[in-house]
Amino acid sequence: MLDFIRDVRLESIKIQDFKNVKCGEIFLDSGKKKNIAEIIGLYGQNGSGKTALIDALSLLKKLFCGRVIDRKYADYIRVGTEKATLTYTFTIKNEKDEIINAEYLVCIGKIEGVQENNYSESEKSEEYLPSVVWERLSLQIKSNGKVIEEYEPYINTNSSNYLFEPIDKCEMLLKGDEQAINDLIPQKKLTELSSRSFIFSRELINAVRKKHFVTDVSSIDKAILRFMKTYESLVYYGNFRLFIFDTRDASMLNMDIFPLSFNLKKGASKVNGNIVIPINGNGLIPSDAYELAEQIIDSMNVVLKEIIPGLKISIRIVDKELSPNNQLSYRVQFLSEKNSKPIPLCYESDGIKKIFCILNLLINVYNRYSFTVAIDELDSGIFEYLLGELLCIISNKGKGQLIFTSHNLRPLETLDKSCIVFTTTNEEKRYIQPTDVESTDNLRDFYYRDITLGEQSDEVYEATNNSEIAFAFKEAGEYCGS
Repeated sequence: MLDFIRDVRLESIKIQDFKNVKCGEIFLDSGKKKNIAEIIGLYGQNGSGKTALIDALSLLKKLFCGRVIDRKYADYIRVGTEKATLTYTFTIKNEKDEIINAEYLVCIGKIEGVQENNYSESEKSEEYLPSVVWERLSLQIKSNGKVIEEYEPYINTNSSNYLFEPIDKCEMLLKGDEQAINDLIPQKKLTELSSRSFIFSRELINAVRKKHFVTDVSSIDKAILRFMKTYESLVYYGNFRLFIFDTRDASMLNMDIFPLSFNLKKGASKVNGNIVIPINGNGLIPSDAYELAEQIIDSMNVVLKEIIPGLKISIRIVDKELSPNNQLSYRVQFLSEKNSKPIPLCYESDGIKKIFCILNLLINVYNRYSFTVAIDELDSGIFEYLLGELLCIISNKGKGQLIFTSHNLRPLETLDKSCIVFTTTNEEKRYIQPTDVESTDNLRDFYYRDITLGEQSDEVYEATNNSEIAFAFKEAGEYCGS
């Protein structure tokens, strides 16, 4: 099925009733010419919906990979509502002059569950688990920039009477095999109850592949061929081209555990994925993971020495052991070498550790067109001037897509206004791009002015009162006897 893999580009995300976002939409197309990086930096006050965007992308990755979505997503459904709806659009390069636009909509609900205590039967607590209520995958076809086929659903699971609708598409994809359809009906219910996507479940993917596996793609119907290219490309994109670095990954750094995402060449093949590596010499990693870590570090050192002059990262084997399954494993320690003087990397600053963790992702964003990275609080621990310069370089000369949240305003001075999104106080329109910005305007000053004067169509800051804050501090102090 690798013949069906095409480049995928995320185009937009629409969030409804998710966390504190009633409705918000972000478009990644910056209007720049083809094969140039697309960067979106999301800015706003605390609690305004920035991390909701990162969580929405993390949810997308889990769904596309066929994984169970985390329990927390049941709590992410906005208070007062029963369901959250998220819509993602993509472009897939097909033939020379043809583009396939794909729209994936997913509705997340919650079902009651019970958490038991193994010590006492009376200690049971009710909790909610997330469920994928329904999904829809639709395609639109463009040729030479013109729409030749409007958006048409290919799989819509919001059907109680059939496996999925439209029925003609279901029969086309499964070749009218009633046995295969009947076998998939309980699997559909199972994926809903087990908090997984049905559209991107292994069961449905394998059933569709089985019906359309041929050595000569010219013999496949054109509509099916377009769908298969889209389907396989989205699965591949979710597994190997979409990466999320969120606050959970950042918290692992404080425990000296590094989550490394990688996309490397190994001989004639490519290796993609994630590995978690302890850096303080107290953890074991398999020997093949050690070889992979060495290759990742070598690629990162090429850039690292340029952005932090004189700095180099190395890895050394502290000890060798056999794991319980008789696999050779290494106890390793990472070293930070500044001007040839090594110290354990675990003693470095949080900023150095953060750069070390995300650098390989940024390298891939710079070099790969179909590569999307989302980073929450990108600015945390990174010198603001360096942050602005890195983003400017990727924006001007990179190829992939970078989505980030930040509180540091330096990138507003180095990125084009098309790369910036502000959160608003309007729950019906949570995200906006700045308007009425002249080419000579300093976007950082513009944002400050907008916070104080409210020049955008929607307010970007819910005003606070310094006197009331000071009084609140004093009042709170009285509670503790200060």
